[in-house]
Amino acid sequence: MLTVNAYAATAATTPLGPTTIQRRDLGPHDVLIEIKFCGICHSDIHHTRSEWGSQTYPIVPGHEIAGIVAKVGSKVTRHAVGDRVGVGCLVDSCGDCANCRKGEEQHCLKGSTLTYGSIGKDGQLTQGGYSTHIVVTEDFVLKIPKGIELDAAAPLLCAGITTYAPLRHWGAGPGKKVAVVGLGGLGHMAVKLAHAMGADVTVLSQSLSKKEDGLRLGADHYYATKDPETFKKLAGSFDLIVNTVSAKIDLDAYLSLLALDGALVNVGAPAEPLSLNVFSLLMPRRSFAGSLIGGIRQTPASPSTPSRSLASPWPRAWWWTTPSSSSRTSSA
Repeated sequence: MLTVNAYAATAATTPLGPTTIQRRDLGPHDVLIEIKFCGICHSDIHHTRSEWGSQTYPIVPGHEIAGIVAKVGSKVTRHAVGDRVGVGCLVDSCGDCANCRKGEEQHCLKGSTLTYGSIGKDGQLTQGGYSTHIVVTEDFVLKIPKGIELDAAAPLLCAGITTYAPLRHWGAGPGKKVAVVGLGGLGHMAVKLAHAMGADVTVLSQSLSKKEDGLRLGADHYYATKDPETFKKLAGSFDLIVNTVSAKIDLDAYLSLLALDGALVNVGAPAEPLSLNVFSLLMPRRSFAGSLIGGIRQTPASPSTPSRSLASPWPRAWWWTTPSSSSRTSSA
């Protein structure tokens, strides 16, 4: 077993604090990664505060991991010492069920293993990337292209794939009008990706305070949802709306913005239930759906666009050399 430094939550109401955790011994198909950067995802907050159900403590969050391969198991073929790699929200799945065979491990019928908060193959609670090292089976370790800096690559492993997957599934591209609700960690990725895929992109945010950022990131239009005129002006406009916020919204109001056969897809996951009037779906044949990250096969499949357009200008991942060192976050 390898003892490593980490930051952990010990209860739902306490801040993260320094600790040490044990990483399993390297198996034949395992990769030991020295973590250089780990993004801060809103899911980390939900988990550590037990907002999505009871949580086992202590827990080390973090599933936007970028680092360097430090050691590989005897049968590893996909990675070598010194490789630049990343780990997202998943570290294992059964590999045999229908969904896993389709490359949709996040929907494993036997239950996928999350990077933290799940029971790993060693029978212990998995612990995430707010640590100096992690051991992951090679199938769930992704190579990071040289054109993307590690700190910029880390958020792509959750926020990136979480927004790319629905854009791809619901056909975002040339001739399609896509709206993104919220311009935070998920929203800014959705804007960049939808723009790179050729869609006409609109940001729907509470205010116009981030308008300059939104347009710089690739949005064609930007509207404030606090203004009632926004919903009148944009009624029936969009083929796809990706809702990235983790708070309750008026679903009926946003569904009214969809064109015939349009879809409103939730990737944000509020702790409280959402409700809607079914007639918001029936009359114009609209859909309300959800999307959960993406599979390992799809995660590297970003649009054919220069890496800098996806990796800049914000946010970049939390940086550290060890958990006791200074850290920084982006100015986002």
